[in-house]
Amino acid sequence: SSEVLEAIENVIQGVLQSLAQKKAPVLTVANRTDWRNIEFKDSVGLQMIPACTTKQIRSDCPQSARRFALMLKILSMIYKMVQSNTYATKRDIFYSDTLLFGSQSVVDQIINDISCMLKIPRRSLHVLSTTKGFVAGNLSYTEEDGTKVNCTCSATAVTVPSNVQGIKNLTSHAKFILIVEKDATFQRLLDDNFFNKVSPCIMITGRGIPDLNTRLLVRKLWDSFQIPIFTLMDADPHGVEIMCVYKYGSVSMSFEAHHLTVPSVKWLGLLPSDLERLNICKDALIPFTKQDENKLASIQKRPYIACQPLWKKELEIMAASKLKAEIQVLTSVSSDYLSRVYLPNKLQFGGWL
Repeated sequence: SSEVLEAIENVIQGVLQSLAQKKAPVLTVANRTDWRNIEFKDSVGLQMIPACTTKQIRSDCPQSARRFALMLKILSMIYKMVQSNTYATKRDIFYSDTLLFGSQSVVDQIINDISCMLKIPRRSLHVLSTTKGFVAGNLSYTEEDGTKVNCTCSATAVTVPSNVQGIKNLTSHAKFILIVEKDATFQRLLDDNFFNKVSPCIMITGRGIPDLNTRLLVRKLWDSFQIPIFTLMDADPHGVEIMCVYKYGSVSMSFEAHHLTVPSVKWLGLLPSDLERLNICKDALIPFTKQDENKLASIQKRPYIACQPLWKKELEIMAASKLKAEIQVLTSVSSDYLSRVYLPNKLQFGGWL
């Protein structure tokens, strides 16, 4: 915490020095959304280059003066929380003054900018994000406040903890981890008692694009158990994008790649080639939209696809057919096909990429 306080003090000192010299204070932040600032490293994923381009948030410029003021406001809130060892969610910060901040996304972006500017992970700033992910299966752990959580015996899933860094005493006999894209599929597998049927496993869903806590938990489980991690996604560009976020990270959070990415993640399904192999009826598939075509074209150009020839092939199949499928399409074969046949066969015979 002394490191965080010192980093904030240095920023404020810079502001005061500028004022003393009758200059307009400026905050310099890395340009987080520019692909030119990102390099791809097989062992880490997408990470920010040390000499990245920056943007200035000036206090004397009408376009950025408001943002400058909001950054100082949130820095002061973080400073108080670190000093008093209290935590707040991003939502708490927004609701502390909704008129001032205007929208939740403004708060979210500023917190990420501050984290990147100070080179300090967000959870060390005592800012938590509200969790939307679920975890179930062969896992138990102790939360920071001493609460014991057992995901094994519960018929319902457990919410991913909001302070993943603080959990300890993780124990599991799981043979693998299964990341499920959608909540509906996750609940279906839960109802079918999938995590006990084939062999003990841990199931996680970020319910779409994963939030920070879900990604942190996947990384923590990988660090703790070093067991295979598989993804079960829709066979569409959006599903591939979500899987890439778990495996390689995202451009906007590339400055934290070392804590968030898990490059060992494998693509288990639903593969575009599975649709042909299983003779899924064309009527059950969904035609691409223009947005799907653009998304797929952009994914195909990304640096990490070049080092994944088998993924590349699957994306080419998808691009050629211009058809996509949700995981639920497997119910057209039979209602419990996913948990009874598809997943057990894939896991037994190594049907992943």
